[in-house]
Amino acid sequence: MSSTVTQKALVLPALGEHYAVADISIHAPGPGEVLVKIESTGLNPIDWKMLTTYSASIYSFPFVAGHEASGTVVEVGPQVDSLAVGDIIVFQGGFSLRRATFQQYCVVPVVHAAKVPSNVSPDEAATVAEGLMTALVGLYNTTAELNGKSLSLPPPWSPEGATKYIGQPVFILGGASSVGQNAIQVAKLAGHSPIITTASLHNAAFLQSLGATHVLDRRLSDDAILAELRTLTDSGAPLSLAYDAIALPETQPVAYRALAEGGRLVVVLPEQIPQEVKTPGDGKTVVFPFGHVCGPGNSEFGAEVFARLFDWLEKGVIKPNKVEILPNGLAGIPGGLARMEANKTSAVKLIAHPQETL
Repeated sequence: MSSTVTQKALVLPALGEHYAVADISIHAPGPGEVLVKIESTGLNPIDWKMLTTYSASIYSFPFVAGHEASGTVVEVGPQVDSLAVGDIIVFQGGFSLRRATFQQYCVVPVVHAAKVPSNVSPDEAATVAEGLMTALVGLYNTTAELNGKSLSLPPPWSPEGATKYIGQPVFILGGASSVGQNAIQVAKLAGHSPIITTASLHNAAFLQSLGATHVLDRRLSDDAILAELRTLTDSGAPLSLAYDAIALPETQPVAYRALAEGGRLVVVLPEQIPQEVKTPGDGKTVVFPFGHVCGPGNSEFGAEVFARLFDWLEKGVIKPNKVEILPNGLAGIPGGLARMEANKTSAVKLIAHPQETL
């Protein structure tokens, strides 16, 4: 680590203001932590929603956003023997000034990091953590305290889950989104078949390369989608599992309607299913996950995931998103977030290089 004690960060000075590049202190790693020089950071919808929908969750200023990244270990804290200076790692950040990724350096707990294999670039690695954790937490975190934040199914890497899902159909709405891409790959890992998703049809070949068996045009009416689903499952019966990676008021009802009695649905935004869509006693379960390792009940599960991530990436079990590099380092992030808010990205993860900030 150099003698530099300050760094560039994309800072929100106060509520009602805008993100701007500023100088802040570099943080020191504690026990079980490393200090990372951030090479690439991914942009996520939550980063622009922190200015609007989730602004009440910002408790102190200056605030720095950013929730996933890759970078180089530059300092190792006490009680760390699994990582060394010079290692390139992928990790989740965010929700504290020390761990946020819209800055040039941050602190990372080693149990929530994985080395990046040589077949994956730092830019690609920075696309992985947020979408993958959201997909996995919603399905497989069995921690009892989650209370409606996971279906708590046995994970496919456990003895109980290893063969449980083979041949079972799954319906994933929004397959081209980052969470949707990861949900498709997780479904393939678990052995689900068919894996049916909705997306713009120009993304169909890409999603099929990730494991989707059928891609339905997201512009179809709800009734048309339900009719297609009936033809794609062996029995023609409604499905038992769905994942809505978009979870807008216009997508949640069709996901819910697609399920059989007792079916299970994960939504990535709070539930907004009209009462008239529901049938009393249908036994359907809807959960809204908090897909982050720092969430209540997620830390141990996150450690399980990151312990497997190097192997998944190296073998191509989990493939990164496509990337688009934003110019001007951290200063390019606000424009990228504006594009995301305006829904002007498709099947691509926007990436910034904090070290290129002037």
